[in-house]
Amino acid sequence: MKKCVVLGLALSAAGVASAQETVRIGHVAAITGPVAHFGKDSENGARMAIEALNARGATIGGKKVKWVLVPEDDGGDPKEATAAAQKLVDAKVNGVVGHETSGTSIPAAKIYNDAGIPQIAPSTTSPKYTQLGYNTAFRNVANDVQLGRALGRYAVKTMGVKRVAVIDDRTAYGQGLVTEFTKSLGLQGVTPVAREFTNDKATDFAAILTRIRAAHPDLVFFGGMNAVAGPMLRQMKQLGIDARMMGGDGICSDAMLPLSGNTMTDGQVVCAEAGGVEDKGKAGMDKFRADYKKRYGIDVQIIAPYSYDAVMAFASAMDKAGSSNPQKYLPELAKVRYSGVTGTIAFDAHGDIRDGVLTLYTFKGGHRTQIGVTK
Repeated sequence: MKKCVVLGLALSAAGVASAQETVRIGHVAAITGPVAHFGKDSENGARMAIEALNARGATIGGKKVKWVLVPEDDGGDPKEATAAAQKLVDAKVNGVVGHETSGTSIPAAKIYNDAGIPQIAPSTTSPKYTQLGYNTAFRNVANDVQLGRALGRYAVKTMGVKRVAVIDDRTAYGQGLVTEFTKSLGLQGVTPVAREFTNDKATDFAAILTRIRAAHPDLVFFGGMNAVAGPMLRQMKQLGIDARMMGGDGICSDAMLPLSGNTMTDGQVVCAEAGGVEDKGKAGMDKFRADYKKRYGIDVQIIAPYSYDAVMAFASAMDKAGSSNPQKYLPELAKVRYSGVTGTIAFDAHGDIRDGVLTLYTFKGGHRTQIGVTK
């Protein structure tokens, strides 16, 4: 008799355990390839959020759930991005954090939209992403319009540059950033003295840099990632181009020094991160960075806190809706107001972050050093 009671209790407990809902959050970034250091940073941030939700027993509609991260690698390639997106759709994830780059987020967005799965891109800055018109596409960082304008103003008004050469890597991110930066220069009466392009896997820049050298620029603006910008900086030095370099968040990490062959000098590079925190948020960001280093043994690159907040925004919307069903919580996500590590997460009618901030940096001793926060 006692054995039957024990067995009955065991089966009852097993039934409760099996009834517990599992919420799957997909994450996609380049975990392999030249920008894998950013992609892994993003995945690490999302994983920290999943672990935090499970640790505190986060609920949806008062019911405890198990949170699971479903990671995919798109290698920074648009074709791989659509394949990864379809895998997450097939896995019936409840939401997606990603992709890492504009060139991968844009084609993947249609797949998520067709499946009705909300997507929050924590580092996609091309305006085209939210201009697609999908009600499932959101981002929690400022876009290239804001970034390009801020960098253009800073270059002319603060740095006092007059002769600017621009280079883009022909990706959606690189071209978009250069376009907006060049528009900003034009508003201040400055026209680029040279315009060149490369690609996101290039290693030899002799031809374009030789042409740029003839234009005698005092600033080279690069739209692309640090895997290309670092070697380009080294070759600028080899060719005797005495100019500073400027770019967006793609070049805004400590990896710039080793990628440049340790040729980058203090103050030579200025970059901007599409995000950042104002003074009131500094303590929270410092704690996140400390927790991240304790968890992974390395420093935050750039994206981790934004991926963390993206997961938390999903959790907040799901709890508000009382459901993890995308159709039911999507309206709540569109009007969410979540106080995160990176500030208040709230979206406008297009899915862009409201009141997005930008942070300007330079490098000293090989380490990124903040210049200031702007909007």
